[in-house]
Amino acid sequence: MNLQEFETIEKEGIENLKFPSAEVLTASDNISERISELNRALSLGNLERSKIKIYFEDDTSKKVVNTTVWGVTDKRVILKQGLVIPIHRIHSVKL
Repeated sequence: MNLQEFETIEKEGIENLKFPSAEVLTASDNISERISELNRALSLGNLERSKIKIYFEDDTSKKVVNTTVWGVTDKRVILKQGLVIPIHRIHSVKL
């Protein structure tokens, strides 16, 4: 994954994005690694209010947001102010 392909976006801009239903990762081990990264980000967000970078893709381009993870469901990552990113559109999470 080339991190320079990702355009920085403010968290507030996420509510205006459209997310296709297709998965962005191909290998099942990358998918399980993504879940582990998200659960760790959730712990850090709730315990230490640590911000992390979420690398994701909407219907037009690849984006990165620096934010705190407030919740993780089976299908979505929940950010502050109720903003969500579908898990299947996330490439990676970096602490």
